[in-house]
Amino acid sequence: MTCILLTGSSRGIGAAAKTALEARGAKVVGQATSSDSTDTVPADFYEPNAPQELWEAALARAGGKIDVLVNNAGLFDPNPIERSDIEWLDAWEDTMRINLTAAAQLSRFAVRHWQERGCEGRIVHVASRAGHRGDSPAHWHYAASKGGMLAMHKSIARAYAAEKIYSFAITPGFTDTAMAGDYLDSRGGPGLLADIPLGRVAEPEEIARLVEFCALDAPPSMTGATLDANGASYVR
Repeated sequence: MTCILLTGSSRGIGAAAKTALEARGAKVVGQATSSDSTDTVPADFYEPNAPQELWEAALARAGGKIDVLVNNAGLFDPNPIERSDIEWLDAWEDTMRINLTAAAQLSRFAVRHWQERGCEGRIVHVASRAGHRGDSPAHWHYAASKGGMLAMHKSIARAYAAEKIYSFAITPGFTDTAMAGDYLDSRGGPGLLADIPLGRVAEPEEIARLVEFCALDAPPSMTGATLDANGASYVR
């Protein structure tokens, strides 16, 4: 049985991915900031030690071996430049810690775990279109965190492919989650859809299918690939 650690599993893309992966027979250990679910570990990524505690708890629940890490947890709060210096900096650092540093910590634990066992492993990074094309004036920090995730993903893929440690990234555009809904409302609602040739935002289940593919089916030669899912609002 494939054992998967999936962060941000309680809603949106994460909840849809958990359902899809479990339907394929995988054992999924989820993560949420707080949870009473027996298959979800509560871990607050605002805390620097939370990723290590999560990794150790997930390993215990998985019977000592994790095959796939899915870095999906994310924070998407506006941070306008008109804020006070300390407010702006605090928001920047919170977003970096949750979106990038926690993912980096978990990726490091995963790579070392697979190296020590001499076995294959996979990391799936749920990044964002913003990592390619940037974001709104109030979301410098979000775009930077996702751009950093993409750079980290490429570095992992190039460094460890020979050890059968593979890295894949997914870059959704707007997705029909609470996070994206708040953003769409703040930016004019349906008018923003004019920038999406498909005419709609993605459904969480669509992104979950990509997570499932990367976690379970993608051939090793795809390591280092980034899969776009943005309705042609950004094409490379």
